[in-house]
Amino acid sequence: MATVDSLNTAISQKEQASKKNYVFEEMSEVERSANYDQKQKLCLNIGGVLPIRNHLGGWSSAFLLLANQGLATLAFFGVSVNLVLFLTRVLGQDNASAANNVSKWTGTVYLCSLVGAFLSDSYWGRYLTCAIFQVILVLGLVIVSLSSWLMLVKPVGCGDGILDCNPTTPIGNAIFYSGIYLVALGYGGHQPTLATFGSDQFDENNPKQKSSKAAFFCYFYFALNVGSLFSNTILVYYEDTGRWTLGFWVSAGAAVVALASFLLGSSCYRYIKPFGNPLPRVAQVFVAAIKKCKLPQVDSDKLYEVEGSESVIKGSRKILHTDEFGFLDKAAIMTEEENFGKRSAWNLCTITQVEEAKCIIRMFPIWLCTIIYSVVFTQMASLFVEQGAVMNKSLGKFNLPAASMSAFDICSVLLCTGIYQRILVPLAGRLSGNPKGITELQRMGAGIIIGMLAMIAAGVTEIERLKRVIPGQQSSSLSIFCQVPQYVLVGASEVFMYVGQLEFFNSQAPDGIKSFGSSLCMASISIGNFVSSMLVNMVMQITAKGDKPGWIPEDLNEGHMDKFYFLIACLSAIDFVIYIFCAKWYKCGNPDEDNSITQSNKEEDQGGDDVLNKV
Repeated sequence: MATVDSLNTAISQKEQASKKNYVFEEMSEVERSANYDQKQKLCLNIGGVLPIRNHLGGWSSAFLLLANQGLATLAFFGVSVNLVLFLTRVLGQDNASAANNVSKWTGTVYLCSLVGAFLSDSYWGRYLTCAIFQVILVLGLVIVSLSSWLMLVKPVGCGDGILDCNPTTPIGNAIFYSGIYLVALGYGGHQPTLATFGSDQFDENNPKQKSSKAAFFCYFYFALNVGSLFSNTILVYYEDTGRWTLGFWVSAGAAVVALASFLLGSSCYRYIKPFGNPLPRVAQVFVAAIKKCKLPQVDSDKLYEVEGSESVIKGSRKILHTDEFGFLDKAAIMTEEENFGKRSAWNLCTITQVEEAKCIIRMFPIWLCTIIYSVVFTQMASLFVEQGAVMNKSLGKFNLPAASMSAFDICSVLLCTGIYQRILVPLAGRLSGNPKGITELQRMGAGIIIGMLAMIAAGVTEIERLKRVIPGQQSSSLSIFCQVPQYVLVGASEVFMYVGQLEFFNSQAPDGIKSFGSSLCMASISIGNFVSSMLVNMVMQITAKGDKPGWIPEDLNEGHMDKFYFLIACLSAIDFVIYIFCAKWYKCGNPDEDNSITQSNKEEDQGGDDVLNKV
């Protein structure tokens, strides 16, 4: 009788599905037997319901998010790419101060990625987090545009390197800075969350979609550079010729279009529910381990884990036990008192909780090794621009903006992404047997080496520039196109380092902190900017003593910026040696795939029909 009732229930639900094509999250017992895994149950549409036939997500949604990334990046770089020149020409700051302020601001941008990742993983979910931070981005760009239009760029057309601007007021400066820091908050919180939201559109339990998910991060960085290409060529030209306000308004318009396109696809996205605040979960592991530090170690099969397929972290897969950091395993040892049901989350943790904490600890040294590379990357937005500004920028009758040279970096990224994806991966895959070609850790190591070569190229360019200084002028006769090698090398290194980072941290981060994993890439850039600012200050304090102008003075012709570049190259070499040891030490965490009820391709295609087959 119960079987007949179950059959009738399944048939009724199939009829409803054919009309509405969805079922509510609260599913019947028969439906739960259809082998939907717990993570798939959290993949909802915007109405908070779960489709039987998975028409949500996939490349159609991913392409919309890639377009959003391109437009948002266009908007962001419309402000950031020429910011160092805006600070010197319009706000009247000296070179060192402007470079430091840009480094601090850029550091804040990427530090805000941690805020966005935390809110996304814990409370808001990825869709809402992306939407809110894009609104903040639009607001910041409007404030920047209004402040430059009404208060700062006076007279109109000033700040072009010829016509000086009127002295700015404290109120105008304050409004401008509030605007650019809102831009930092908006873009910083949006980008890593968008990367994770895009990867959510693919089901990693489906082999075809799993490969698409790996490719998505390549295309994500590709879209980022396509968006910045417009900013670094067209917008930078208008800004460099004194039309700053026009450039800022175009950036604001692009951000509005990005937000509108994002909201337009709301009904097509695949949504993952937030997993709750990870901070207490991780803290509970350390507190429980300290409380039980005097207990003897036990075998892994005697450690505590909840029964069933789901972990204690709602929607997260269980993680298999690993032997590293054995002292944390004590948090999962059950005492005699806890065996009889008297348990506290601050005294007893599951294996999955312990392994989540271990994953964070394991990723930390790898992340630290990426910071020096980010110092290399930072120079492209500050010292590279200042170096180019005092070189021969003429191209026939056309005067090339110094910041537009970053277009060679972008073109290098676009070209190297294609070469890597279409040539290097298949070739390396055949030689190594790894379908990814080379591992993410190997890619990141290659990025560090190429970044070091970029700093050497920049130092050599600076030596040649100083040899060709025009007497009585601040510029040099050396063509700005001599900067091309350093920009191209930085671009090539980005493909290996930042795409590798996105893949590595997103794949290695447990289910409950995926956005946090993506944000680590941007957090590395953030810390790199602050380290770069600290290095500039330290170098100037040490080298600018007495009558000496220092390595990076107001007049770069009196300094030795080449030595600063070589210093960063030396730091990169040391960093690479440390990275090799950390990469060899690192061991990947293992989600418990056997305990996760997976859905086969056939089940996904058949949808509701499979419920009847199971009955």
